[in-house]
Amino acid sequence: MYCLDSTFCIDLANGVPGAIDKARELDKRKERLAIAAPGLTEFLVGAFAQGGKRLARALEFVSQLEVLDVTEPLVVDAARLGGECARRGSSVGNLDLIVAAVAKHHRATILTKDSDFSRIPGIAVETY
Repeated sequence: MYCLDSTFCIDLANGVPGAIDKARELDKRKERLAIAAPGLTEFLVGAFAQGGKRLARALEFVSQLEVLDVTEPLVVDAARLGGECARRGSSVGNLDLIVAAVAKHHRATILTKDSDFSRIPGIAVETY
């Protein structure tokens, strides 16, 4: 399973060639696609701000994804991951930590261009 980061969703919506190619590849392989609830929020904020056709396309796209909920144990794991990053001297944003904990729990690979995820221990990350 792939857990789509908001960067991938935004790039796909903006027609970035690498994101389009990756989406076609995943579709061809019939990969299971999901998005963590915080990533969904990040992606939809821009779509709601733009409204119209952009919002309609974004809502249609996300309706095809499995939304992975955030639970208290996952938030605690996100904090643990953040603490590990801080001890190593690198900070990672809270939303990225939550997305990472959700993906880790579901044994999903995070699909992103955000380099912050590469600093979080114990998660699978793929770029495009």
